[in-house]
Formats: sequence, C-alpha cells, structure tokens
Amino acid sequence: MGTIDISIESLLLGLLLMLIPLFFLWKYRTGIVKSTLVALARMVGQLFLVGLYLKYLFLWDNPFLNAVWVIIMVFVATETALTRTKLKRSIMMCPIMVGFVTGAILVGFYFLGVVLQLDNVFSVQYFIPVLGILMGNMLGVNVIALNTFYSHLRRESTYYYFMLGNGATVKEAISPFIKQALVRAFSPAIANMAVMGLVALPGTMIGQILGGSTPDVAIKYQMMIIVITISASMLSIAVTLYLVRRLAFDADGCIKNVSR
Repeated sequence: MGTIDISIESLLLGLLLMLIPLFFLWKYRTGIVKSTLVALARMVGQLFLVGLYLKYLFLWDNPFLNAVWVIIMVFVATETALTRTKLKRSIMMCPIMVGFVTGAILVGFYFLGVVLQLDNVFSVQYFIPVLGILMGNMLGVNVIALNTFYSHLRRESTYYYFMLGNGATVKEAISPFIKQALVRAFSPAIANMAVMGLVALPGTMIGQILGGSTPDVAIKYQMMIIVITISASMLSIAVTLYLVRRLAFDADGCIKNVSR
C-alpha cells in the first residue's frame, strides 16, 4: 500500500488547524500572531517551491545538481545561523560554514557509504533527504550553542580574564563556556533519545510507515537518524567553536566584538 495523497482541498482543510494556536496567541496578546502568519505563509510557499524543484531533481538524479543543492542548503543554514545569533558575518561566517560542511559530509557520507552501503552515495533518493535532516539539526544546535557560549562569555568575562591572568591559555579559559554551550544545546536531544518510542513515535519512523515501509525497517532507520543527527551536530559545533577560538580572540586572548 502506497502513501495516500493529500489533495489541495484537503491540505487547505488541514491548514485550518493553525487557527487553534493563532487563537490563543491572539487571546493572550502575545504580539506574535503576525509573525506566526508570516512564518506559515513562508513555510507553505517555500515547501511548494522546494517540492517543485525536488521533483525535477529526483527525475534527473544528477550528482552535480545534487551537490549544488547541498551547497545552497549550507549557505542558507549559515545565513540563518548568523541572523538568529546576531553575529558578525566577517568573523563568524567561515567557522559556521566549515562546521556545517564538516558535519554533513563526514557523517552523511559515512552513513550513506558505510552503513547503507550505497553504490552511489550521491543518489538523490538518499543524498538529499539525509543531508537535509543533518543540516536542519545542525542549524538548531549551532544557534543554541553559539548563543549560550557568547552570552555566558559576555556575562562572565571577568572570570574569563581572571583565568587568563592566572596563567590559563585561551583554550583552558573558554572550556567552562564551551561546556555550558554543549549542555544547553544537546540536553533536549539526549532527553528525547532516552524516551524515544515510549513517550512519542518520531517523525521519520511515522513517515516511513505511512510511506509503506514495515515497522522493523522504519525503526532501524529512525535509530540511525537519531545517531547521525546528534553526531553531525556535535562535530559541527566542535569545529565551529575550534575555529571561533582562532578567529574571535586576539593574540593576547582578548575577546573581539563579534556581535552586530
């Protein structure tokens, strides 16, 4: 049995469910009704455009075009991270972009080539969805980790300079701030992983079952999706913070102004 298609009329009926959150946001005067409507409109428009593009991407299945699409995803994810963290592009664009590329390529290709053992790792059926999932998770983790790292560093700069004054290297002085950033960024993922399958059935697994996969196949894919997203996200933020240490501090260890 294949996936049941959703007609445009049914899709519009489904979108009416957004009236529930919109009502409560309006009732309690949250001030984010307009931004929610804009976000909803953007999501619908962007997904329709991406769906149109992916339709031909899947039809052509060209390794070069697939790679170009991933490069576009990396660039958009980097720009989004810079916007949401309000960090300077001149300093932070390179570390964030290299972190995204490292996590996506190393973990993504390991999963596609070693775990799935695909003859062609650029096969559009696997390459685009897998790297897309990795990119989305890395984006969220990077935003949380970088915001936590810099907010704590600014708030507790006295402690940082105290550590430097007592002989610590920059690497040693920023270690507590990296620890805080990692705990804040990865605690939700670890908590979700601990209750996976008991409290909630994850989206990838449900999607595969709705698409016709057997539950045992869907479960194995879901396990690997959780593992590769956490691994790629950790690798991404580790590379980003390593490069930040090289670029966001001067020769004396003083913190450069990286915020816009």
